[in-house]
Amino acid sequence: MTQLIDGKKLSNQILQEVASEVELLKGEHDIVPTLAVVLVGEDPASQVYVRNKVKRAKEAGMGSIEHRLDAETSQNTLNELIDHLNKDPEVHGILVQLPLPSHLDEDVVIASIHPAKDVDGFHPLNVGALASGRPLLVPCTPQGCMIMLHQIHPDLSGKNVVVVGRSNIVGKPMAALLLQANCTVTIAHSRTKDIESLCRDADIVVAAVGRAEFINADWIKPGATIIDVGINAIDVDGKRKLVGDVHFESVARVAGAITPVPGGVGPMTIACLLLNTTRAARCQLA
Repeated sequence: MTQLIDGKKLSNQILQEVASEVELLKGEHDIVPTLAVVLVGEDPASQVYVRNKVKRAKEAGMGSIEHRLDAETSQNTLNELIDHLNKDPEVHGILVQLPLPSHLDEDVVIASIHPAKDVDGFHPLNVGALASGRPLLVPCTPQGCMIMLHQIHPDLSGKNVVVVGRSNIVGKPMAALLLQANCTVTIAHSRTKDIESLCRDADIVVAAVGRAEFINADWIKPGATIIDVGINAIDVDGKRKLVGDVHFESVARVAGAITPVPGGVGPMTIACLLLNTTRAARCQLA
């Protein structure tokens, strides 16, 4: 029987650990780990993500600061806000919600966040540290995926893994973490030839391509573990439905373990964001 990897349950366990660390930092050092979230514009999905992040931070006893800026905010104004947050000793983590309006340069914004407060793990120094096998602050979604994988495979050494998607946010850091766990890793993407056969040979498939129900049961080796990072809105009988990059109903009949959408990777991403914030707060004590 296929095992469902419950992201909600796992994320709650991580949030309990975060809450305990928050209490330790308060008691031992008289600091409240604080996350500053910056939202530019009124993208509906981004507003939901920010609201959930702030809610979870408060539930864990952390401090949270929201900065909501107009969609027309200039690059200079945004950079000035980030500079202020970088210098604020009471802010331990900074998250700028992506995507940004098209007139803003995301690379410039990411690079302007102090690496020690970069709880998304996107700053070039954090990316380089991860690539060289000395991770500091690790991107939240891949970090959550690794925790989920370890629930099924305590030892990932020697596993054949295909990561479908090569984004800087998920695909590339996911591959780096899997390599550190001694997996054999293939990154597949839009130019990959015969992607189906690559997936059929994999012990683990991580789907992060951003295409609704792209991967079906014919692509999956019986008993394989499937981590579905995708979250896509589709219309079913006139109603909006959230689905992953994997066709869940068919793949679940073949796989040994699979994450649901929603309720899989999503909650883990937020939990790892708060975990990163407490880690950043502790590192900033030094």
